Amino acid sequence: MPQDADLDPPSAAAATAPAGFARPQRVAVVQSAWHRDAVEQARGAFLKEAQAWHIGNIDLFEVPGSFEIPLHVQILARTRRYTAIVAMGLVVENRFVAETVIRALMDVQLRTEVPVFSAVLAPEQFHDRSICDQTLVAHFVAKGVEVARACAGTLHSLERLGGQVAAGIS
Repeated sequence: MPQDADLDPPSAAAATAPAGFARPQRVAVVQSAWHRDAVEQARGAFLKEAQAWHIGNIDLFEVPGSFEIPLHVQILARTRRYTAIVAMGLVVENRFVAETVIRALMDVQLRTEVPVFSAVLAPEQFHDRSICDQTLVAHFVAKGVEVARACAGTLHSLERLGGQVAAGIS
């Protein structure tokens, strides 16, 4: 497991952060359109942080809601065009849907050996008016940064292990 210094962006810890990848990485982001204003906070933070970690080839996909994310992730993983896939969405007060989505994403990752990362959030108490709430916005921004760091760290680790997919896209 990476140390905290390994998770710092290159700008904050240039001496310990990994340099670029040996081969180009291509990442897909599958984002739900439901509560787009909130979810886009995670996407924006992810894109910015991913650039800092030398992940520049990012394709964006949008689906109606979080429940639709796993199918799209699976189809994208099976194409073998992506070295990683990131899911982003918001599940409101429905633990069953949240658990189902996360379990399905893990299943895709294990079946295809394509790393899948989740920024699908399920706040315990949510009201539509809280979309504008700075706490929710800050949470999505933080999750976008966290998922970018996890993605970069995992891709670097898999590259070192010689993983077929994480070796890069030709």
